[in-house]
Amino acid sequence: MPTKLEHLRNLLGEVFDLHATAAVLEWDQQVNMPRGGAANRAAALSTISRLAHETFVSDAMGAALEAAADEARDLDPDSDDARLVRKARRDYDKARRVPPDYVAEFSRATSLAHEAWERARPANDFASFRPHLETVFRLRRTYADFFAPYAHRYDPLLDDFEPGLTTPQVRAVFDELRPRQVALVRAIVEGGRPVDNSLMRRGYDVDLQWAFGLDVARAFGYDFERGRQDKSAHPFTTRFGLGDVRITTRLYPHLLSSSILSTMHETGHALYDQGSAPELDRTPLLGGSSLVIHESQSRLWENMVGRSLPFWKAFFPRLRELFPQQLADVDVETFHRAMNKVEPSFIRIEADEATYNLHIMLRFDLELAITEDALSIADLPAAWNDKMQEYLGLTPPNDTNGVMQDVHWSGGILGYFPTYALGNLVAAQLWERINADLPDLSRQIERAQFADLLGWLRTHIHRHGSKFDADELLQRVVGGGLSAGPYLRYLETKYDEIYGLH
Repeated sequence: MPTKLEHLRNLLGEVFDLHATAAVLEWDQQVNMPRGGAANRAAALSTISRLAHETFVSDAMGAALEAAADEARDLDPDSDDARLVRKARRDYDKARRVPPDYVAEFSRATSLAHEAWERARPANDFASFRPHLETVFRLRRTYADFFAPYAHRYDPLLDDFEPGLTTPQVRAVFDELRPRQVALVRAIVEGGRPVDNSLMRRGYDVDLQWAFGLDVARAFGYDFERGRQDKSAHPFTTRFGLGDVRITTRLYPHLLSSSILSTMHETGHALYDQGSAPELDRTPLLGGSSLVIHESQSRLWENMVGRSLPFWKAFFPRLRELFPQQLADVDVETFHRAMNKVEPSFIRIEADEATYNLHIMLRFDLELAITEDALSIADLPAAWNDKMQEYLGLTPPNDTNGVMQDVHWSGGILGYFPTYALGNLVAAQLWERINADLPDLSRQIERAQFADLLGWLRTHIHRHGSKFDADELLQRVVGGGLSAGPYLRYLETKYDEIYGLH
């Protein structure tokens, strides 16, 4: 007869399997599904999502949690079983406040909204997307209200991605970052030596870009026996279990940096998911501690590693082999500077590090306004353009490059965007600690050797899955909580070297 903890694990495993099934359907929708399958896929996802929710919030699950908690009472509080009960209990208590009918309606609405977004974005047709977006935001406001009373209606949405994070905390961090980043960009634009990145637009065969991206992902340590890369309208990572973690990218013939950086970004997410301890598989502890920690991993591999001069000393020869004509007159230092050109731009995922967080602050401001009923969806495109002008001094030429550029809102993913900026901060905190522990890391990267870096991340971050929340994990690894200092030092040092600011 199974123990009470084993019984709980079995029940949680069934819920995990249902969510994995939904994830496969969502992956297929974005990678393979013909357009005509949208309605059927929305219905299937609605059914699976409702079944997963009903199974998780059932009285049987509640009883199993109570019994397992009694059995785990004397265990080491940091043991897998004790942490599993704690995490499952928190998730269960939160999920019990959300009706199954809402889960089914939300899943169906976001599935249809995604298809509408995929059609509307390239056509610059916000009018056709607007009704879907209105439905999605209405449903997210309804969801937040399940958790009333709250200090701010946005707090329950943040909590889904970063447990315990509040709207005032995000505002405080952004208020600290904004003036320093604006000043840095101004110093670069007004006094930095010129950087030319036109070489990125010389025309690059997308199949060869694809091959280079796979080379980099393999070198970083991404296990293709437990993963694969495909193409999608917006790059993403998805996990069906420890043995199947997939990434996607998108490729442009006239923007070489896009596919390279998106593949590195998603590989960072995938390495985290592939690195959980095996005993966490098919439990709520599999995968990342939180979205801030998850984004720290993607941003670390994309930026600290992938935009660095040591990285390009290792990989530029291979890139020039693939594109000898386009890069014949380019040396590695010139290419590195081009990869790091600071230039206000329209598209978030292609933004440089100095301006990236301004894109996030824009989205945070708009999500707050809509959540507070201070901004209508009809007025969203104009509000987006106003914020772009305020933060970046640009006005998008169309909604394709403006309000419709991200996939997140079609999927109902509100409260997520701040984790990108906060992930940048955590990445810099980790990077300082990693370089202290691995003093020859730059030389290793220059030799395309990433085993020690990945090993450090596996030991200190990845293997724990979501056993520890973000604050607790940071305390364990760097000895303190979230801090903007390392990130600002990293940015200002890097761009001082590239642009000769002092």
